[in-house]
Amino acid sequence: MKLPLAARVQEAGAALAAEARRFSGYGWMRGTSGNLSIVVDRDPLVLAVTASGLDKSELTDRDVVLIDADGEALDADDPRPPSAEAGLHAHIAARTGAGAVFHVHAFDAVVAGHRWPGGVEIRDMEMLKGIGHRAHDETVTIPVIRNHQDMTVEAAWFDEVYRPATAEVPEVPALIVASHGMYAWGADVAAARRHLEIAEWLLRFTVATR
Repeated sequence: MKLPLAARVQEAGAALAAEARRFSGYGWMRGTSGNLSIVVDRDPLVLAVTASGLDKSELTDRDVVLIDADGEALDADDPRPPSAEAGLHAHIAARTGAGAVFHVHAFDAVVAGHRWPGGVEIRDMEMLKGIGHRAHDETVTIPVIRNHQDMTVEAAWFDEVYRPATAEVPEVPALIVASHGMYAWGADVAAARRHLEIAEWLLRFTVATR
């Protein structure tokens, strides 16, 4: 049985707070940077996203804002604004079918986006299995888009580089925003975390060795 919305939001808030503490510990959410989201309803699309302007290492299960498919807060009277990037979270969730979308400011992802603005090619790495690809004989490209303050522009750029999964080739569940950070997503919190951690490791190795 589906939980009531309030219970799903509290559950999502607790999960996001735990993930934010994890990523803050890695140094990926310094200050108040980064934002994480979980889909709590699919039709119509509703996401719980971490509230803006808070230290991500200190979030509680109450520090989330509900947004719609456009990234707008469902409660206009909520004093806690969603991040300006919430619209891209919603777009990625809608476009990919993801149940969770994570955005962090991992340093090596920013360096990689600076070095390879056309996308970061990676091959022959065992860790590629962690994002659903083969360890050998396949070149995987983590796409890079430019940074923009308008999330409708970012969403359009995302659509230009995103390749949905086919029967032969899985999607690449990660994206670099140049001079900014990275996004990763998955069917649920565990998958989004795995994709984020694996993609960051691959980018860190690539930056260190090329």
